[in-house]
Amino acid sequence: MNVEVSAAGAEDRARIEALYEYYVYDFSEIVGLEVGEDGRFHAPSIAEFFEAPGHHAFLFRLDGVIVGFALVVEASRLTGERGVRDMAEFFVLRRHRRGGVGERAARELFDRFPGRWEVREKAANVGATAFWRRVIDRHTAGHYEQIELDDERWRGPVQRFDTLRSARGG
Repeated sequence: MNVEVSAAGAEDRARIEALYEYYVYDFSEIVGLEVGEDGRFHAPSIAEFFEAPGHHAFLFRLDGVIVGFALVVEASRLTGERGVRDMAEFFVLRRHRRGGVGERAARELFDRFPGRWEVREKAANVGATAFWRRVIDRHTAGHYEQIELDDERWRGPVQRFDTLRSARGG
């Protein structure tokens, strides 16, 4: 299995926007989203991930075929602190889940941006929480913390870790 994580350029924006609709569709079950009158889910704009400093978009390919994407921000969503990476969005097509694609992609992103990270999940998204706990635990050898938030910043679990600290064993 060859999983490739590549930085997405302007030429990839339409691809990620198309995948984002599937992401929103998956989320509709968790947060109760409905389609518009045109029969489509309307995802928020991802323009900043192609235009703003500190915002990064990535495509995942499995054996050359697009299977997902990630959006990473170089600032905490919770505090705004720079130098903390936030996994803003992460998506793998259903057909390719539970086969290691997501874990390989996540770990490659953690390695690409060494240092402090925050990964957040909606409280109702128990599958995502289980996935992230497992991946982060393996990647950090258990050196992470999970907090539960229920305030204006976020509602749900947040995993915090430092890949540099984990690499040094604590």
